[in-house]
Amino acid sequence: MIHQYKNNGFNIVLDVNSGMVHVVDELVYDMIALYDAADKDKAMDLESAKADIRHKNENHFISEAKKEEIKKEILKRYSQSCYKELFSEKANEADVLEAINDGFSDIEELIGDGSLFTEDIYETYIKDFKARSTVVKALCLHIAHDCNLACRYCFAEEGEYHGRRALMSYDIGKQALDFLIQNSGNRRNLEVDFFGGEPLMNFDVVKQLVAYGREQEKIYNKNFRFTLTTNGIWLTDEIMEFANKEMSNVVLSIDGRKEVNDLMRPSRNGKGSYDVIVPKFIKFAESRKQTNYYVRGTFTHNNLDFSEDVKHLAELGFKQISVEPVVAADGESYAIREEDIEKIYEEYDKLARYMIESKKEGKDFNFFHFMIDLSGGPCVAKRLSGCGSGTEYLAVTPWGDLYPCHQFVGEDEFLLGNVYDGVKQTALREEFKCCNVYSKDKCRECYAKFYCSGGCAANSFKFHGSINDAYDIGCQLQRKRVECAIMLKAAEAAEE
Repeated sequence: MIHQYKNNGFNIVLDVNSGMVHVVDELVYDMIALYDAADKDKAMDLESAKADIRHKNENHFISEAKKEEIKKEILKRYSQSCYKELFSEKANEADVLEAINDGFSDIEELIGDGSLFTEDIYETYIKDFKARSTVVKALCLHIAHDCNLACRYCFAEEGEYHGRRALMSYDIGKQALDFLIQNSGNRRNLEVDFFGGEPLMNFDVVKQLVAYGREQEKIYNKNFRFTLTTNGIWLTDEIMEFANKEMSNVVLSIDGRKEVNDLMRPSRNGKGSYDVIVPKFIKFAESRKQTNYYVRGTFTHNNLDFSEDVKHLAELGFKQISVEPVVAADGESYAIREEDIEKIYEEYDKLARYMIESKKEGKDFNFFHFMIDLSGGPCVAKRLSGCGSGTEYLAVTPWGDLYPCHQFVGEDEFLLGNVYDGVKQTALREEFKCCNVYSKDKCRECYAKFYCSGGCAANSFKFHGSINDAYDIGCQLQRKRVECAIMLKAAEAAEE
């Protein structure tokens, strides 16, 4: 499977199954599209396919007759003026034919190398991978089901998660860490995110649990990686100092420009939060040397020009930025709608171009959704199976109940067990365990499947009632983000 697109002057060809990215000229770009169509036609003709097989990848080579058809089509598309534009003032049809023949040689060399038109070999592999025994390696501790803000889009209902306000006790948190250690097998590195509501409303317990975790990691040869997500209202110098010592990563919630942030993230008395949190966040980011944190915002139908919010955060000096689309029911006034998609695409393109220019000026920053590793990154199994919610990653409520992740908390049918008795709904855990890009029809033929891992199970459930579906608007935006991320890598390579 290949995916072709044009972005910011680059002609990009992604070979989906190998992950190889090719930046080509206009002529070869068109040739590959015609070659792909001819290859698909040939695949329907088994006898022709058998006749063309010469070595392991050459089942994707096409016949000389098909090549002649492509040559004719290319010559028909490219007028005399195009020859001059693509080649030189003196170019003629013979020059184009030579370039076409060179193009065929390049295409077939890439096929032979296993970097173009490669086969999907992972479906059987992922089934075997998912059948293995799993361990719990990460917990999202809902340290506070309460909040000092009243964000309009909050899926947690101002921190209450369809239930009651509560703060996690030290005893429940301690048992959660014990549960994690006991169910982590031989895995040494474990992750714990202090989440809410607003976790700083229960900061004393956060400190106690970190201290307990540090004691236990010495006893059990474990290494806790603690993280914190905060809206910043109660952030103090003391908390910053503690976080810089103990928290591997900190997420700072802000939506961008003052008017945007204050519309959607007011306090309970209706006042905006921007003026309170921005000086603290700037100080905090600098104290962490602009690493191991990110400012995280949400854009909605109310600010479809969200690239301006990213720019605003970058201009404030933040180097690690995430501004993500809201996920909300269709009836909400702030929900992203189908008619918003094209505008959002334009904003992602605009943001990508801004990032290129910023880097040239020495003002570069990371945008979370454009961060992509084309040479390494997560293993194939991880990229195909997702975040591990319901199996390797669990959320813990203030009273110790276990859910597949923070977005399922409060949904009774997804209650897995508790930190004292462990996971009791093993059938549900198995369902999550088997969730991957091959269990979702929408993912099988999607070029972004190796980058999004099938999307969010919670969003799938909210919109389709099944964790093995996909949130359609989210898919469209994810595909666009992948295109922009790859284009940025192409621009970086071109600059180098």
